[in-house]
Amino acid sequence: MELPTALVVMAKQPRTGYTKTRLCPPFSPQQAAEFYEALLLDTFTLVGSLSGVRLAVAFTPALSQDYFQQVTPPGTLLFPVSGTDIGACLVQATEHLFSAGFSYVIALNSDGPSLPRDYLLQALSLLQDNDVVVGPGEDGGYYLIGLNQFRPEIFQQIPWSTPNVLSQTLAQAKALSLHVALTPSWYDVDTAHEAARLASELVELALGQLAQTRNFFAAYPSLAGK
Repeated sequence: MELPTALVVMAKQPRTGYTKTRLCPPFSPQQAAEFYEALLLDTFTLVGSLSGVRLAVAFTPALSQDYFQQVTPPGTLLFPVSGTDIGACLVQATEHLFSAGFSYVIALNSDGPSLPRDYLLQALSLLQDNDVVVGPGEDGGYYLIGLNQFRPEIFQQIPWSTPNVLSQTLAQAKALSLHVALTPSWYDVDTAHEAARLASELVELALGQLAQTRNFFAAYPSLAGK
């Protein structure tokens, strides 16, 4: 029996002083950690709204499994990853899920929960007819990458944390003769400006969406940039 597509959220345990430090200031280290937790939980809700998809979470650090068991929906696949950069973590995550029998794997960031659900649906559809699907990030990276088989090379020789991640990834895919499709671009929430952008988007979204993020800005209205 073919397993459904795995959509794996690449997640870190929220920790004061270690999480979303680029938000500080105006965020305090504790507020930055709380904010990331809100983004993370809303991302789980977003993925959970999709049918035919198994939610997985590749988390760091390894000792945070108890935390993720508490905050993820029942049935979520949880496993630790580690490495010197996100590329090493993506290799481990995709290898783990393909080895578990999934035919398609999509890796998603954990800090862009206002991503339109339709973009994820597009990625799922495009992956049926392409080797690789990439969701371009506005910062030159990407917010998701989907594969139809284990391709560790797609994550190697990439200048992570630079504006060249997307272009180099596409060049790598071309060198491997892989057929690539793109979803529309979106953004990560890494800076106070992007946090304010997310806060402004809440006005346009249905009240039931991004409940945790709404609660955060309700508790700290000055951080909404208004």
